[in-house]
Amino acid sequence: MRGKEMAALATIVYLCSIVVATAMPAVGCIDESPEGVAKWFKNLGHRKEKLTTFKLYLHDQVSGKNPTAVVVARANFTSKTPAPTPFGTIVVIDDPLTVGPELNSTVVARAQGIYLSDGLEEFALNINVNFVFTSGEYKGSTLSLFGRNPVFHPYRELSIVGGTGIFRLARGILTVKTYQFNGTSNDATLQYYFAVLHY
Repeated sequence: MRGKEMAALATIVYLCSIVVATAMPAVGCIDESPEGVAKWFKNLGHRKEKLTTFKLYLHDQVSGKNPTAVVVARANFTSKTPAPTPFGTIVVIDDPLTVGPELNSTVVARAQGIYLSDGLEEFALNINVNFVFTSGEYKGSTLSLFGRNPVFHPYRELSIVGGTGIFRLARGILTVKTYQFNGTSNDATLQYYFAVLHY
């Protein structure tokens, strides 16, 4: 190839790369401006809903120097007398979600929110939590969870009621199994399986 042909080819490749770069800012990114959100909703009718599934492990650390779950309120009557459940207890959490069951496994999200004990006869938690993805393919996105968790059942289902970022308009089911529970410290590792419908 001659010099002029090489220069012309280089110019074409350069211009094509600029077009591609401006058309697709980055893989997995979305326009987060108010205008971008409005445009996303406008084009929603043309989008197909998809199912995303994945498994993570939540580490609820109540004990130690750096707990990730802290009691912020207790009912007077359950803290003074023996009760079958910790009814009326409210806990704020910022629990890590990891790819494996080990606490030192890669953290990809945080579970941030509250749970409260709302069962008089059975130990059950009312959970209002946001999963904030901090790394990996869902980084910057969230999923919102709301539901009842009967703690000692071997299998539990909770509702995924919303999301942001990649998970806009999400809905789905979170299934929960206890992977490990320490009855002395009350620390727990839970296996979470996400089944999420989103656009």
